[in-house]
Amino acid sequence: MRILHLIASVDPAGGGPLEYAQVVAAEHARAGHESVFVTLDAAGAPWAQDFPFELHATGPVWGLLKSTPRFALAVAQQARGCDCAVVHGLWNYASIGGYAALSKAGLPWVIFPHGMLDPYFRKTKPLKHWVKTLYWILWQGRMLSEAKAVLFTCEEERRLARGAFPGHRRYDERVVAFCAADQSLDTESLEAGRAKLPNAWSARPYWLFLSRIHPKKAVDTLIAAYARLAQRPDCPDLVIAGPDATGWQTELQQLAKTEGVAARVHFPGMLRGAAKSAAFSDAAAFVLPSHQENFGLVVAEALSVGTPVLISDKVNIWREVTAAGAGLAEPDTLEGTTTLLRRFLDLTEERRATLKSAARPCFKVHFSPIAAAADLLSVLEKAQQK
Repeated sequence: MRILHLIASVDPAGGGPLEYAQVVAAEHARAGHESVFVTLDAAGAPWAQDFPFELHATGPVWGLLKSTPRFALAVAQQARGCDCAVVHGLWNYASIGGYAALSKAGLPWVIFPHGMLDPYFRKTKPLKHWVKTLYWILWQGRMLSEAKAVLFTCEEERRLARGAFPGHRRYDERVVAFCAADQSLDTESLEAGRAKLPNAWSARPYWLFLSRIHPKKAVDTLIAAYARLAQRPDCPDLVIAGPDATGWQTELQQLAKTEGVAARVHFPGMLRGAAKSAAFSDAAAFVLPSHQENFGLVVAEALSVGTPVLISDKVNIWREVTAAGAGLAEPDTLEGTTTLLRRFLDLTEERRATLKSAARPCFKVHFSPIAAAADLLSVLEKAQQK
């Protein structure tokens, strides 16, 4: 099968949708299937140069919709040689710009909202929600209603998405296995990764936050909660790793200083490759107290190396994680996050070892690339038959 992926960008800083698409495409390649990507990236974008799959970058984009006619042309050209298409994400031109070309070619498509129908955004940005409603009525909703299936990463995401926008409500909902790249390394590679980490924190016990530094991720809440517990002799350092998505890091560093924990809170920037895997592996626990998280690929990545996770109940996979005994979950408030960290500190060594031993089995059962690739392939095969 030749699978066409429509996605806004292959910039690694984009997070979950791209990570999923690449991991599944790699698994499909091992089974003999081909994947081709059409994006809005400029052809000269540095991240487009060494992308591991066939890539058609159609940018730059311009105008109110941040669009380019080259996107639709590329979709039309590739549709002739493909068997089906996967549209990743909503609210950008990559999610609507191929509509006419896919329809004309008779190419079936499925669409992954990737959490972008969550009512959280309606509450936090009501004005933007009204703009999205117009976008939905004019273009976006049609992509979902005419898709062969709309795919959700877990039951919680599907439940939250229902009734998000008026009209275009009739579509085939499917929950499919989602995945993250396995971060486990052999001993030699792990040691090489450790050598790339700053001694300022990697030589001491630490909790790891690794994601975009964005208000949705509740990093300010995490720092404030950490400050309440930092005086405990058993409290590890806190590492906040990831790209500064909104220019918020300076304010967060000032917050850590105000709270008196600046020397214990570290901001190493974005970690990649073996260094990222080593940071996951050596952390006492991975922490993600987000206000909204459709899936949380980084949670699955932490689990893949046997690291227990401490997450909010707004991370949609929290039920799977806690049921597997691989982590703890609490509300995304300051009190909830404080309780979350305190609960972990209060665990016996035996109980922490139990969490740790449950982490990788949880990853294999719920979030492995093999299961996710098989699920998507099954959906695409059925889409061809409709």
